[in-house]
Amino acid sequence: MAENKDKKVLNVPHLRFPEFSGEWEEHTLSQYLEFKNGLNPDAKRIGSGLPFISVMDILSEGVINYDNIRGKVNATEKEIECFGVKDGDVLFQRSSETLEDVGRANVYMDNRTAIYGGFVIRGRKIGNYAPLFFKYLLATPLARKRTCKMGAGAQHFNIGQEGLSKISLYFPSIEEQRKIAGFLSLIDERIATQNKIIEKYESLIKGIAQHCIKESISGITYVKLGDICQITTGKLDANAQVDNGIYPFFTCAEKPFKIDNFAFDTEALLISGNGANLGYINYYKGKFNAYQRTYVLDLFSENIQYIKWALKVLLPKRIAIEKSLSNTPYIVLSTLTDLRLPLPCKSEQSFIANLMQSLERILSIQIAQYDSYNYLKQYLLRQMFI
Repeated sequence: MAENKDKKVLNVPHLRFPEFSGEWEEHTLSQYLEFKNGLNPDAKRIGSGLPFISVMDILSEGVINYDNIRGKVNATEKEIECFGVKDGDVLFQRSSETLEDVGRANVYMDNRTAIYGGFVIRGRKIGNYAPLFFKYLLATPLARKRTCKMGAGAQHFNIGQEGLSKISLYFPSIEEQRKIAGFLSLIDERIATQNKIIEKYESLIKGIAQHCIKESISGITYVKLGDICQITTGKLDANAQVDNGIYPFFTCAEKPFKIDNFAFDTEALLISGNGANLGYINYYKGKFNAYQRTYVLDLFSENIQYIKWALKVLLPKRIAIEKSLSNTPYIVLSTLTDLRLPLPCKSEQSFIANLMQSLERILSIQIAQYDSYNYLKQYLLRQMFI
């Protein structure tokens, strides 16, 4: 970093490669990009043709290229000329349900022609910049703060070309841009690799669980879940959580929230009774509270960890059957009480439970590693940019 004898506030980041010096320059996005809204085709033209960039592509991990775009559209030559993207163009999310997500951005890095849609604003490259650096720059806290200030709306938040053009950010030399982008892209590659490792572990654990429960079925008696445990529900509304609460508050989300009072002090399985995570299973031992559509299973006469994995294998099948028969988007009490589970001897239950717990611990380590890489990336976005 440049020597600062006069203690003047310099336009330089806190963390910098040693070969670079001098201040960063503040410029508006309009000095680098020319903005244009996207194509709004009728539904008949969607599904085949050229790759069609949508908000989902902007929000996906990594940069946008020809091969990873999800949608397709049939476009005329005039539309291709007007709404096509080129290597280095920046694509912005035009509308969002939350102000925090408005104006999210990604870059197109490919020489092949693709089209962008109506919920997207294209920033056509007119200045000299490193496209990958621009992607990281637009994800920094300062960039997000200034972008969100340009958003407007009530139920939906929108940002327009004029708002984007007025956003001002700090830029270093093109050489420093490339160095920063190259470094951060290596971290992104490691994050992507770690995510694949986690997916492989999750697939392995799922397969082993299905194998173990399937093996247990042969020659084993069945019991109803309601005969080997107590099944109740929580009593609270989903919005009863408080920030920095004392106890876990289990709702139909995957991870519990917090709350200042408890209704249960037990070892239990918590099952989401409705919502997007229908049938999701948590295990907890201690004091906690629960949402009124979350089922609390405790006082088990059999190995609770074995039962957890038997439920992970068999409950989704039961839910799928009931939804196909009655289209019921939630779990009723009888779904659980009448669910028949294979019950091997105590030693076999213990063996399966211990095996699955050991695999869960390995997965937790991999997830923690993934989180640490993401934390590092967020730290660098704060420190390597102004």
